[in-house]
Formats: sequence, structure tokens, C-alpha cells
Amino acid sequence: MATITKRDLVIRISNKTGLTQQEVFNVVQTLIDEVTTSLASNEDVVLRNFGAFQVAKTKPKIGRNPNKPDAVVPIPARAVVKFKPGKELKEKVAKVLPELETND
Repeated sequence: MATITKRDLVIRISNKTGLTQQEVFNVVQTLIDEVTTSLASNEDVVLRNFGAFQVAKTKPKIGRNPNKPDAVVPIPARAVVKFKPGKELKEKVAKVLPELETND
């Protein structure tokens, strides 16, 4: 499976749009910064046809150290980012492995 980096995205977008790589990088970085700032302010970020980022709270729980099974490790509640893909993204990804397609 290939990995696409931010630099790869910048190059692809630059080639498609004719904008310079620096201009594209600035837009991509600004998008990332704004999404991060919004989530840090407990605001949902919805990108139509792509998906939604939301902040969710996890409950506190008790963990175990595999090396010391009788040692109890308290894990505090914390905020995590959840991503829910949009309909169009789900449909396109489902085509990658049709045998995994579910009828939602």
C-alpha cells in the first residue's frame, strides 16, 4: 500500500491547477492549521462529500501493564479526534475491495 505525503499532495495539486508548489503548500498548510484550531476549540469540521471531524471524549478506564499483569494503570478521560467519512468518500473507497462492501 502506498503512502501519500503532504508534499505529494502539494505536487499533484500544483500540477493539476497550474499554481506554484509554494502557493499550494500555503493553502494546504492553512487548511490543516484551521482544522486543527477548530477542533482544539471543540468545533466540528465538516467537508461535504469528504467527511466530518469531531472531538469525542473517552471515558476513564483501568489499563494493565502486560509485563506486570497485577499492576493497575489508571487511564484518564481524554479528548480524541474522530473522523466520519462522507457518502461520496465511502462509495469510492468501497470500490477498492468490493468483497468488503457492506449494505449500510
